Amino acid sequence: MRWMVVGAKGMLGTDLVTRLVAEGHDVMAVDRTEVDITNEASVEHAIDKVDVVVNVAAFTAVDSAEENEAEAFLTNAVGPQHLARRCKKIGARLVHISTDYVFDGSNSSPYLESGAVNPAGAYGRTKAAGEWAVRAGTDDYIIVRTAWLYGAHGTCFPQTMAALSNKNSTLSVVTDEVGQPTWTADLADLILRLVLAEVPSGTYHGTSSGRTNWHSFAQAIMTSLDKDPDIVKETTAAAFQRPAPRPSFSVLGHNHLVAVGVDPIGNWLERWNEAAPAVLAEFKD
Repeated sequence: MRWMVVGAKGMLGTDLVTRLVAEGHDVMAVDRTEVDITNEASVEHAIDKVDVVVNVAAFTAVDSAEENEAEAFLTNAVGPQHLARRCKKIGARLVHISTDYVFDGSNSSPYLESGAVNPAGAYGRTKAAGEWAVRAGTDDYIIVRTAWLYGAHGTCFPQTMAALSNKNSTLSVVTDEVGQPTWTADLADLILRLVLAEVPSGTYHGTSSGRTNWHSFAQAIMTSLDKDPDIVKETTAAAFQRPAPRPSFSVLGHNHLVAVGVDPIGNWLERWNEAAPAVLAEFKD
């Protein structure tokens, strides 16, 4: 099977390419220097004779999107539209990565894959538009929504907490934002399993099972660093003034995975304990 990973140099893209190569797949790893998804001619020129295209490319600067929504829209909505149309033309399956930010975070129970989207900010609006563009552009697609990603190949929450803990005696982390920390290596594995299972076109949620808040996740990170988790102090989102709203509840349900016989990613804490040595390698003695 021949794959193309668009946005291959990022945290998820790196883990996905590594996994695909390890499994013996023929992989084309491209980034913006090889294909500009916002340019239809570039997409048509670069993408041909592949079986699966995975779109990991995105404008993910959530706060910046509030002031640069048009720019975010180009990457998060127009780009996926170009990819969807090209995939349909050449007969390739498109896997498109989306986000919990398409929801407003007001739920108290896990968001269903079929639930109505209601983004609260510019980033979420552009990603929701990208989902719509994929569905409109091709009938052979897998949309995978994910959230709270961390990994070894890019700046992420665990590494930020580790770095801060080396400079500060205490850390203040919010308790009122709830979600599912998800390792990029696990998401890469799920993407591969979804494609190999030839699941029906549709939307699936690619997050760890269970739930936690940022404060408890930070405490787990301290434990992995052999530090006292009590150095992490509780605070609330109101203490941080940020341009873009953050969903207070980002727990995604996995009903569609179960329905097609694909196992969801395991419990967030179990997966973190597995991931921690690689993710925190530069911070361990």
